[in-house]
Amino acid sequence: MVADAAARQVVMTHPTGSAWRLGAGVVALAFVLTAAGAVMGDTGEAPAAPAAAGAAVAPGAAARLGVRPLQAHLKAQPKDAGAWAALGAAYVEEARVSGDPSRYPQAEQALARSLRLRADDNAEALAGRAALAAARHDFTAALGDADRALAVNPYSERGLSVRIDALVELGRYPQALDAAKQADARRPGIPVFTRFAYVHELRGDTKEARRVLELARGSASTRADIAYTETALGQLAWSQGEYDRALRHCAQALKAAPGNLEARECRARSTAGKGDLTGAVREFEAIVDQSPLPGRLMALGELYDAVGRPGPARQQYAVVGTWTGLARAGGVNPDLDTALAAADHGDRAEALRAARAEWQRRRTVHTEDALAWALHRAGRSEEALPHARAATATGYRNAAFLYHRGMIERATGAGPAARASLTRALALNPAFSPLGAREARRALDALEAS
Repeated sequence: MVADAAARQVVMTHPTGSAWRLGAGVVALAFVLTAAGAVMGDTGEAPAAPAAAGAAVAPGAAARLGVRPLQAHLKAQPKDAGAWAALGAAYVEEARVSGDPSRYPQAEQALARSLRLRADDNAEALAGRAALAAARHDFTAALGDADRALAVNPYSERGLSVRIDALVELGRYPQALDAAKQADARRPGIPVFTRFAYVHELRGDTKEARRVLELARGSASTRADIAYTETALGQLAWSQGEYDRALRHCAQALKAAPGNLEARECRARSTAGKGDLTGAVREFEAIVDQSPLPGRLMALGELYDAVGRPGPARQQYAVVGTWTGLARAGGVNPDLDTALAAADHGDRAEALRAARAEWQRRRTVHTEDALAWALHRAGRSEEALPHARAATATGYRNAAFLYHRGMIERATGAGPAARASLTRALALNPAFSPLGAREARRALDALEAS
């Protein structure tokens, strides 16, 4: 257990960079909800053998089975509530890995079936429904179901973890810290440690975030947990401009879990940070072939633009719109992703609509930043400035937020403030975005010349 007050804090590391930061909306969120499989139940080891046809599946064993073994088991045992709950969780995990939101309605049906079979004490299904709501970006519903799951089983790891995530994504940071402390007291482990680290990161304490992640890495015993913690450390290092350190962590993650997409994405971003844009393009092309999530599509598009391939870049940006339609059909709210993508590479009016809608639902540093940038890109920089300041008010060390703030300050005539913000952005992570970093340098040169 990370017991003392100084140690009880975790990272859901958010990639920085305007379009590059889209990963924080869907990819990184789903990554943290699984917490190396601990929240969704994947141990990273060989899957458990299917249960005998006449036996119910114990919750822990069910969680380790994939979709097909669970489906086969449920054909023989259709009244196994625990197996239906595990199937719902497995569908959510499949959606996370594949980027296919059509799995979410199937997850919803499986979890509802579990609750119909056992309504009174079904913490597994309630926690699974909470995770599904969070994956769909309905964080109010996620919080409600997490609380219901914990009322049944106060030690539910999934319930405790999703509760922290929901509070973070609703912008209720002090409550999220309290929830992380409570979770650490009840179910200490990597899912809780990593969330503690992210709360620290949001407060600007990246040193403590790294320390807690290193403690989590030291306690990792499965390949999945090693890969998860090493990737989280790599993402944190990348966000602070420490590309060599990030690459070392990515290498360790991929040694533990070859092909891990989050580790490969971290490696690609770090490779770009080192100046090898062509290598980063190749890596992202392979990643997008397997998992065409919006953050990855936008990252590849920006890399294409940076290496002088505008045609393929436009194709990547256009695919984000296709994904958005699929996401909505799967019950996902993609407004934050839409706002960030459209502000830089699409319909700016749509970007502002989406950003306003998301900001009304939840007031986080990410929604403040998205609204600020959408307002600025729509020519409303004076209105944008308070939101840009709010996005950086917690101390969160995010180069994209500082870049956005600096560009907005420049547009409002606040030259000295703009110089300070842009200088901080480039000092923190000089390759936070292939296009954004280039624009930041141009703006800074113009400000210094004037």
